[in-house]
Amino acid sequence: MSAPVRASRPARLTGARPVPARPVVAPTPYGLDDLLDLTREIAAEVRAGRHEVVVDPERRWYKLLRSDGLLDVWLISWATEQIAELHDHAGSIGALTVVSGTLTERRWSGPSGLRTRSLRHGRGAGFPLGHVHDVANTADEAAVSVHAYSPPLSAMSYYDVEDVAGTTGHHRLRRTRTELVQPGQGVG
Repeated sequence: MSAPVRASRPARLTGARPVPARPVVAPTPYGLDDLLDLTREIAAEVRAGRHEVVVDPERRWYKLLRSDGLLDVWLISWATEQIAELHDHAGSIGALTVVSGTLTERRWSGPSGLRTRSLRHGRGAGFPLGHVHDVANTADEAAVSVHAYSPPLSAMSYYDVEDVAGTTGHHRLRRTRTELVQPGQGVG
């Protein structure tokens, strides 16, 4: 039995070397690597003092740094114990880079529930379509991060994790609400 035939993708030309086109994962010309690169570049600008950062002990502070219809870039500060509750990014992909401090991300990994990782100064993460996570600062010092979303966020759904009845250690997400995001509206 022969292997199935796969349609080949057209190659993009970069100089004289053909580069395979990357698959489209959202209605955007950007990929996760593009967004990670962008958040790293903007994080370097923040570290160089090119963007003002305010840490508000009462609520997360955020500022829209760039918005062009294809993507939004946000600067966010996190005082100790501030959290963005468990959510998705609807039809957007995204990325973040930690400028300073440490953030803890808990991300949905299927029936086994949530997995946790620490993102320290200079580290980043990409968020494909369907990524559900929360992000928090559990450290004693404030944290600062840069986030990019493409296309710009239009909605976010929020979730609770439930045990699956009759199983041991299996969980599922339960959507609790969905909120529309207006252009330029804060990210949480």
